[in-house]
Amino acid sequence: MGCFFGCSGNSNKKKRSENPNHNPKDFVNSNFKNKAQDRTSSTADESAAKQQLDSRRDVNARREEAREVTVPSSDARPTDGRVSGVTDVTVQGDPSRSKARTFTYQELVDATNNFRSGFLGEGGFGKVYKGKLLDTSEVVAIKQLDRNGVQGIREFVVEVVTLSLADHPNLVKLIGYCAEGNQRLLVYEYMPLGSLESHLHDLRNKQKALDWNTRMKIAAGAARGLEYLHDKMQPPVIYRDLKCSNILLGEGYHAKLSDFGLAKVGPVGDNTHVSTRVMGTYGYCAPDYAMTGQLTFKSDIYSFGVVLLELITGRKAIDSTKDGREQNLVAWARPLFKDRKKFPQMADPALLGQFPSRGLYQALAIAAMCVQEEPSKRPSVYDVVTALNYIASQKYDLEVHTPHHRRTPSSSNNKKDYSDSKMPEAEDSRNENDSED
Repeated sequence: MGCFFGCSGNSNKKKRSENPNHNPKDFVNSNFKNKAQDRTSSTADESAAKQQLDSRRDVNARREEAREVTVPSSDARPTDGRVSGVTDVTVQGDPSRSKARTFTYQELVDATNNFRSGFLGEGGFGKVYKGKLLDTSEVVAIKQLDRNGVQGIREFVVEVVTLSLADHPNLVKLIGYCAEGNQRLLVYEYMPLGSLESHLHDLRNKQKALDWNTRMKIAAGAARGLEYLHDKMQPPVIYRDLKCSNILLGEGYHAKLSDFGLAKVGPVGDNTHVSTRVMGTYGYCAPDYAMTGQLTFKSDIYSFGVVLLELITGRKAIDSTKDGREQNLVAWARPLFKDRKKFPQMADPALLGQFPSRGLYQALAIAAMCVQEEPSKRPSVYDVVTALNYIASQKYDLEVHTPHHRRTPSSSNNKKDYSDSKMPEAEDSRNENDSED
């Protein structure tokens, strides 16, 4: 618990001690200080990373060969929790609870009124519809593969394999799939509040912005889902596509990770990375992965840091409507990380000043660590979860801090809060066994 900054990317291999006297507050306060200050790279490096990512995408798109993969039916799935013929992934727990149901195409046609109603949106995989299963009356979300879309059969199979074997409250539940003829459809639990992206960047008329408590709850929930993929799946799984649009919200703003078409089995044994074609979304993709094609667990940590910054600042990861360096959220934030007095400027204006000063500092410190240039200097997902669980537990009383009494960045009280919240210096230690680079 004392090696926040030196922990290896393969944190799932380490046995974590249970200390009944462990104080999460001490853990957060003793580990976030100077590490919030970044080792910035030049604008030229960022431009090179983007060009490298774009060029690799183009090359990989040309090289990618279309190939049909047969998804076994549920009755053909082995009882040991493995899906044969696709990949060798298992999950801790009872495998009998992880079986996905197979649907006929007609069942899903009936559930969506022939895909004429309940349109929810469209992504790289295809269109998503709200439907109702006739036999169970369960409301579901049905995603239909666009044969001419960005994602294809391979992503469909990965999605089925990953979610049919997973069982965690912060991962969207896969109810079943259809692989009939040339039709490929996925059936999920319905998430009534939609995506995090719609609540941060696409507010409709009279829709209230997320308050501080809700934002930290969502961040902690998403982190727990990521921790499950990294530490509980055997072998562990790298998400590779963590972004706001892939975080769905249920009742009470309960966050769940979704869309696992780009997920990749992570390195095992003495391996430190997986060499693979570069996939993901610019702005969220770790620069080290974009430049080298070496995928690690710390690649996901970088993406999570970008999402956390979006939650704190209300800014998009990439915003072409802004000028120069401000277009890239991480590039905009890095100079500000160096001066704690500027932290209030980074808070989303939609919060109307209603946020805890110390909580803001701690959340920004976590985000700063996650988006470090060097993968080895990013924290493990376990440490991120520990820190965010603590911050989310410290509820900010919105009724007490009304707009008439809210603290502003220029108020003397706010300055006092930051002065009182000084944290002890954290050692810039690195684990000698950390070979993430």
